[in-house]
Amino acid sequence: MRPTAPNWLKLLVPVKRTVDYAVKIRVGPKGVETKGVKHSMVRTAPVEEAVRLREKAKDAIEKITVVSIGPAKASEVLRTALAMGADDAIHVETKEDEVVEPLAVARALKALVGSEQPDLVVMGKQAIDDDSSQVGGMLAGMLGWPQANFASKVDLDAAGKSVTVSREIDGGLETLKMQLPAIVTTDLRLNQPRYASLPNIMKAKKKPLKKVKPEEISADFSPRLETVNVVAPPPRKGGAKVGSVDEVVAKLKEAGVL
Repeated sequence: MRPTAPNWLKLLVPVKRTVDYAVKIRVGPKGVETKGVKHSMVRTAPVEEAVRLREKAKDAIEKITVVSIGPAKASEVLRTALAMGADDAIHVETKEDEVVEPLAVARALKALVGSEQPDLVVMGKQAIDDDSSQVGGMLAGMLGWPQANFASKVDLDAAGKSVTVSREIDGGLETLKMQLPAIVTTDLRLNQPRYASLPNIMKAKKKPLKKVKPEEISADFSPRLETVNVVAPPPRKGGAKVGSVDEVVAKLKEAGVL
């Protein structure tokens, strides 16, 4: 039974399965080649931060739910998140090669927020594949919730009614305080994610992972954008050594820079 104390909070953490950051990207006619390459969770910092918030707040956080929108193999990253300390997971399963655009992701997350009723959504600021940095802002706008981007520090107040976020700006730090419910998008400097231990990986296999079909949450993943063409950048030319400032200036003039 859930305690009736007002400071018991629920956290929702969206995660994404993408090509692993260490993989050398190959560009094909339709975009980045994804078949036969290693995939992993795009950002583990939001999951780590959710677990740390519970460790600091002790009994103030009731449940951490992770959610991913993607093909069948996306369940792998959800199991990783569960092994890191999340309590349960939701997988909105898409077709194998289906591209889900940011607006569709935000709308699907809005539906899940309606059913799960979280007090705080913690998510990455942007994915490394589309690099759009749009979902957090779109979701906050749809819900009418306050939002703090690029968080480098996150603290919940003792009463569990507000969150304080520090974020890096040009020339310093900005500190924001928001009433819950709210949305926080994380920066890489927020934390150093833990590695899932073998015992926790085994325990994660027994934690609840709910499969949801897009139509169950009225999600429409039909593309609104059309990719016209994708080409790899031209290969870089090798540099040249110069022996003096005059040679540097001459080379720059030769290149048309000066």
